[in-house]
Amino acid sequence: MFSTILGFLVMLNPFALFIYLTPIMEELNHRTFMKVLIKATLISTVIFYSFLLIGNVIFEKVFLIQFESFRIFGGIVIFSYAFTFIVRGQKALLYIKEDLDDLASEIALPFMVGAGSISLTILMRFNYELGTAAILLGISMVLCFTIIIVLKFVKDKVIRERFKPAFDKNIAIILRLNSFFVGAIGIDMVITGINRLYF
Repeated sequence: MFSTILGFLVMLNPFALFIYLTPIMEELNHRTFMKVLIKATLISTVIFYSFLLIGNVIFEKVFLIQFESFRIFGGIVIFSYAFTFIVRGQKALLYIKEDLDDLASEIALPFMVGAGSISLTILMRFNYELGTAAILLGISMVLCFTIIIVLKFVKDKVIRERFKPAFDKNIAIILRLNSFFVGAIGIDMVITGINRLYF
């Protein structure tokens, strides 16, 4: 069970989410940012629970497509996002939009809900009883939210003001390094999907 939660957290990648959300943190006050993050987390959680309940049925009975096809397409999407972050750096980060509701949706999709996390959600249903899978999923989402808030607290309250410019300047480097790993995950999903479909 611990390995399942850890694997889901790795796919959600709260540390990368923290980096992506940095421009928003700087423009919104703490209360408003919390509201946006809570709404994004709730949107993501509802989507994950929907796939936990009927994800496999959606693919095989409604759309009549193999799950591996979704895995391959998701891998391509993940790779394309990683490539964008590598090339554009901080220019690819999230920035304030006119409507905070749109911002919460943009955080949820595709930054929190992606092909990899949806795949793991569906696999949870096969590996555990529904109640157990639901609990593991809930714990994972709470941990992801908590890690982001703790990192924000450290940046706002612990890091001294004179070190914050250096912290911000290193964001682009961290973002690009993280994108190499995310891109590798995307490629691995494509290869896994192809192998399971044809070999």
